[in-house]
Amino acid sequence: MHSGTQFTQGLRLAMDDGPAWTVEAVRQVRYHVVSSDHLFSPDNTTLLTGCPDTPLRAGERRLVVIDENVDALHGARIREFFAFHGIETTVLVLRADETVKQWDAVSRVVDAMNDFGIDRRREPVIAIGGGVLTDIVGFAASLYRRGTPYIRIPTTLIGLVDAGVGVKTGVNYDTGKNRLGTYAAATATFLDRSFLSTLDLRHISNGLAEILKMALIRSEELFELLETRGPEVRADRFQGSTGDLAQAADAIVAESIHLMLEELQPNLWESALERCVDYGHTFSPTIEMHALPELLHGEAVVIDMALTTALSTLRGDVSRAQAERIFSVIQALGLPLWNDVLDDPGLLEEALRDTVRHRDGHQRLPLPVGIGRHRFVNDVEPAELRAATELLRRRARGAAQGPALDAPAEALVGA
Repeated sequence: MHSGTQFTQGLRLAMDDGPAWTVEAVRQVRYHVVSSDHLFSPDNTTLLTGCPDTPLRAGERRLVVIDENVDALHGARIREFFAFHGIETTVLVLRADETVKQWDAVSRVVDAMNDFGIDRRREPVIAIGGGVLTDIVGFAASLYRRGTPYIRIPTTLIGLVDAGVGVKTGVNYDTGKNRLGTYAAATATFLDRSFLSTLDLRHISNGLAEILKMALIRSEELFELLETRGPEVRADRFQGSTGDLAQAADAIVAESIHLMLEELQPNLWESALERCVDYGHTFSPTIEMHALPELLHGEAVVIDMALTTALSTLRGDVSRAQAERIFSVIQALGLPLWNDVLDDPGLLEEALRDTVRHRDGHQRLPLPVGIGRHRFVNDVEPAELRAATELLRRRARGAAQGPALDAPAEALVGA
């Protein structure tokens, strides 16, 4: 390019105070979400041929990073699958939960990638585990050689419907939830609900929290499905042991993923900060980190949703009857309404201040409007937050006395 005489599309040259360039580019992304139960059955070739961008052939090799709990339950058959299809594997078994979701875990994965001598274009790392494990591996892959492809195989419900379908990676830093992270799409995510058969029911509920999130902000129909069939599907661990349960489980998972991807695709890199999928994620990062290891991620999220449902009730956007339905469904799905960290009013106020820092100087707080709709607000005050907390405390602890769900905020302040 000759200075000042030629311009490439998106590249502009200013000469008033000497050469200066502005570069504009579009980052293209393409990734796949593929559903296939019993992925590691020897006769299932989905992992080999089911995604056009991640073919896997006999004679190739892969670095596999697997959660230690998943390895104890499923590691033998996973290794047998790769051996059966002639794939040489190096397996890193990693402890992966929120208490160890730190830089040291990322470093272990990077060391394994380096020792493996990975080909950054042709040998995607395979991550098998819950959302914490896939977040760690995705973060490591995004850093190694400035970007190495990876494949996610989530083994928890929250991994299937939430962590496994977006592009964010990350680990915790100090008291900050996912304070270190990148945007790095896995080339493919393979969803296998058969892993859920060995999952503790608490972890099924943990994933249901993120499904309920999508229902409350986007789909009254999904909410009604959770209300009527959610407890049965939970007890069945989404295995579809009867035709009726299979139909309900399929509908719940498919609709929640569809709604999530519909929201994420136009705004993958979060250039727009008003994101309805941030519902339940305003106060929950602070709640979760201060309650560790007591709360799982989805449990913290659902407490946030209960709190903001109370807030919307005080504002008149959610009726008393609707709020009671929401609270009842939360409990029916095995999820909490309350944690004692909420007894510290300063904690929620600090959480809101941190959210403002995260969302470019504004609260951009998504609140439910009825069931299945939402709006964004920027005017939540500490007194109103305390009133919503008191309302939720009374509901969670089953107080027989005190203001009703639809009482004005001033009736609850200082209660």
